[in-house]
Amino acid sequence: MSAAIALSGRRKLSRGEIEMILTAHERFISGRPGGKLAAMRFIDFTGVNLAGRNLQDADLSSSIFDSAILVGADLSRANLFGCDLRKADLRRANLTRADLRGACLRGADMSEADLTQADFRVGQVAMPHPSKGLTSLIHHQRSGELDHAKLNGANLDGSQMEDVSAFATDFTDCSMRGAKLNRANLKDANLEGAIMDWADVSGANLEGARLVDAVLTGVEIRTARISGANLDGCLSAPSQEAMDMADELHARALANQTWCKTGGKEGKPAAFDNLDLRPLDQRLRGLRLSVMSARGAILVGMDLSGVHLQGANLENADMRGICLRGADLRGAKLAGAKLTKADLREAILGPLPLSADRVNRGDLHHAKLRYVKAQGADLTGAILDEADVRGCNFAGAMMRGASLRGADMTLALGLEPPGA
Repeated sequence: MSAAIALSGRRKLSRGEIEMILTAHERFISGRPGGKLAAMRFIDFTGVNLAGRNLQDADLSSSIFDSAILVGADLSRANLFGCDLRKADLRRANLTRADLRGACLRGADMSEADLTQADFRVGQVAMPHPSKGLTSLIHHQRSGELDHAKLNGANLDGSQMEDVSAFATDFTDCSMRGAKLNRANLKDANLEGAIMDWADVSGANLEGARLVDAVLTGVEIRTARISGANLDGCLSAPSQEAMDMADELHARALANQTWCKTGGKEGKPAAFDNLDLRPLDQRLRGLRLSVMSARGAILVGMDLSGVHLQGANLENADMRGICLRGADLRGAKLAGAKLTKADLREAILGPLPLSADRVNRGDLHHAKLRYVKAQGADLTGAILDEADVRGCNFAGAMMRGASLRGADMTLALGLEPPGA
């Protein structure tokens, strides 16, 4: 395979050569004949468009992707060790368990990317000799670099970011559950609304960082340097009082289910207004909780998949990161609720019939639905006026008759443009 040597010391491939390698790789991944795992080390991909391509498990180590377009690309488990991804466009890319040790992502756009269990730790990077090129490599230690990168709405759960440099990086609304941030430089970073449950920040530099409304359950924030950090509205672990109420609250939920099953003859609807329900963990999954009231309650990160919440009142509840997959929320009141990063896939939020000529519509006006997964959800007739649905994925959702007056639909997927 012919290849020119770029000034960077990396090989420069023609578009045809890249296409040939990628086609063979995609055949290999899908198990078709004639496939071959891609091995493109020390390649110069500067400015190359690889949007939507399947590069999972590919060896791309020590390559340059400066300003490359990788929107929606599948780089899961890819070897990106020591790569230069400066200013690369990685929006909505899949980088699950990718090896990014020693990689430079300065100024890269990774908004809504999936970086679950990605490895950003220090790596020993091989650099081509300034004059001898690839014939003589120079090795040196380099920490992962994310300075000034954009990771709005990205998933960094379980990622290894020890010693990473993320100065002035935008982590707004990220999910960083269980991330290892030991000794990381997060000075002046924006972590507003980030869900950081059980993240390890020991020795991290959070000076001047913005952590407004961040979820810090299980986070020992005092082990980090936090001088000048803005921690307004942070949500910490449930109080001991909330933990002590768990059994009582579960009993209320079971009484609600009994009320539903007996047509109101036994039990009664549950009242959870302004309470912290997180100690219930998964104990509400699949329960019948029609018309329960949990206005202003805290349900952050809970698993309520398959729950029945017809006509429930959840106005102004904090439901960030909640799982409501397959839940029945017909006619539910969710006005003003915080649902950022929630899972509403296959959930039903359509109208609830009350009589032959009267229905209650699902009410989500003024709700915060940023980066919500709503694929396949039923939002028929739902009220989403003035809602924040930035980055929300409505692919395959039923939206007939839904109202989105004044809603912020920036980068939302699956919505018809106004007037369509």
